[in-house]
Amino acid sequence: MAIGDLNAVDGTDDVHHVDVGTHGVPNYGSVYVIDAAEPAVVDTGTGQTREHVFDALDDLGIDPEDVRHVLPTHVHLDHAGGAGHLAAACPNATVRIHEAGAPHLVDPERLVAGTKDAVGDQWEFYADPEPIPEDRIEPLTDGDDIDLGDRTLSVVAAPGHAPHQTMFSEPADGLLFTGDAAGIYVPGRDTVKETTPPPQFDLEACLDDVRTIEAIAPETLCFGHFGAVAYHPGRTANYKRTLVEWVEAVRQRRAALDDDEAVIEHFADATELADVWSERKARAEERLNVRGVLTALDRGTA
Repeated sequence: MAIGDLNAVDGTDDVHHVDVGTHGVPNYGSVYVIDAAEPAVVDTGTGQTREHVFDALDDLGIDPEDVRHVLPTHVHLDHAGGAGHLAAACPNATVRIHEAGAPHLVDPERLVAGTKDAVGDQWEFYADPEPIPEDRIEPLTDGDDIDLGDRTLSVVAAPGHAPHQTMFSEPADGLLFTGDAAGIYVPGRDTVKETTPPPQFDLEACLDDVRTIEAIAPETLCFGHFGAVAYHPGRTANYKRTLVEWVEAVRQRRAALDDDEAVIEHFADATELADVWSERKARAEERLNVRGVLTALDRGTA
């Protein structure tokens, strides 16, 4: 896919995902549009990429006034940065997000500061989020259902990546919108890469989230990064192994170098995804994920 491309999710005729060009590269950031009786948008991309979402709605013939649900899987700004912009453009929509994340959409100041600290010069690919009035937000908890009229999404807590993360399960078509709970799917290589950003990565909780996915056993994993792909048990088994091996690799390199900045640069230099995203993006991704593991090691959550 190219940035801006809109594709149907296999096996459905009313669920699509658009490549919103997160961080300026294709095949990295997905936003899903469910053209249900009550249309919904799952994840929103960054504020900077919102026009791709609006274009997707237009291409599908969905008037923004008809959108009823904006559903970020979590408040990280690559997933929820456009939520306020969508809420402003879709006056009849309710933004639904885990109760722990809702305050950050009302007042995003701390979220912005944390994101700038985490992503460094990658902030140029973001935009300041628009605060959302509290009365436009409905907090969610594990087990809640979201009625789209002719579809129902079930809310599934997935706190390993961040305590405010949820997945959305749609059993009729076997869809699971995973946020970052299933890792980052890399099209073309048919592989899943770890996502372990600071400051809240928790290895055991992430492994539990993957076990939750295995218990649901959906037909299709709808990744926030990137795209919709058929589920099979080997995919999640491989991701659990990837997480464990990744944390151990960072642990061992820290012991060998005894210098966290050197550890970070070691893995940035070793990235194998420069030809997939770009040299700059691939190195930034490695730095972010290493920092998350180092933080978790210090906190005792890895």
